[in-house]
Amino acid sequence: MDIEKRLTLDERSAVDFVLGLRKRWADTVYPALTREYAATGGQAEDIAEAGRALRELSLYPWFSHLERVQQKMLWKTAGDAVLSRRDELAEQLAAIPAQPVGSLQLDPDLALPDWYTDYDIHIQPGGFFSDDMSAYVYEFGARIVMLRDNDGYKFHKLFTDTALPDLPAATRVVDIGCGFGKSTRPLAGRYPTAQIIGIDLAAPGLRLAHAEAEAAGLAVDYRQGDGRATGLQAGSCDVVTGTMVLHEMPAEAIQETIAEAARLLRPGGALRFLEFQLTGDPLRDATVYEHAERNNEPFFHALFGSDLVALCAEVGLTDATWTPFDERRNGMQPEGWGDRSEWHFPWAVLSATKPEA
Repeated sequence: MDIEKRLTLDERSAVDFVLGLRKRWADTVYPALTREYAATGGQAEDIAEAGRALRELSLYPWFSHLERVQQKMLWKTAGDAVLSRRDELAEQLAAIPAQPVGSLQLDPDLALPDWYTDYDIHIQPGGFFSDDMSAYVYEFGARIVMLRDNDGYKFHKLFTDTALPDLPAATRVVDIGCGFGKSTRPLAGRYPTAQIIGIDLAAPGLRLAHAEAEAAGLAVDYRQGDGRATGLQAGSCDVVTGTMVLHEMPAEAIQETIAEAARLLRPGGALRFLEFQLTGDPLRDATVYEHAERNNEPFFHALFGSDLVALCAEVGLTDATWTPFDERRNGMQPEGWGDRSEWHFPWAVLSATKPEA
């Protein structure tokens, strides 16, 4: 059941209001903020200096307040829509085919790390792991977060099509931090000969991922586990990937996840993680830095402070690079993010290769 197709008029109006507010914050308030900054003659040399200048601008309190308020409104709107349909959604979640084409393996004894459970990441009440309905709430809310530009998972298909290598005979592909499966399902089409495995800490997300993959007839194996220690055989994977997961880990966990990905790759295998990187524009980067606090992203800075290119070399990978990624239409964009006036996430892909033996 697609909740959006069942929305009442009042619910639809609330969703449209939050979406409109989010769009105007990005394409109207942010450009006005940059114009006010330019009018001061400011030329900040680094993020810290740009951040101090930002806080002196008259528009900044509005920019800052609107970002956090819209996020709270998003989860309230999505949560109300989901919870009013709890019984129907729970029944749907349990309706798995008698002969599934994929699998779901949960681990009730898995200890979730404190850094994962101690925060309402993205300001989502209760986080993503607390209740089966939290997965539905996150799935619905994520559409608005992406400004309705990822409907049909266009964004994740762009990543799959433009960032991942052509491997006609691939046998195993692993998606770390797969959530409710939005990043995993496109892999099944990209690598039809491979076993596709999605790994995540959150059982609710995996239940939803499995149910939706089965409904689509996609053979995906979902496993509850820790991306830092998957338990999979060393050297067994052609591709190890993850989208929007590293920035939600402390620095040590990021390092452990990259090391685990390197362990899993067979010679010639590819590592690809879609994440964020700083753009080099101090003002824009300062707003990205401060997004972390306003959006309850406690480890955002850990990603920016980690030299993952050097780390890849330390764990035996070669050709490690960051490549800008255009989420709108182009995908991988080696020439950079381009001249974009609106506020946007500075998406980038970390690529590396396991050398041939």
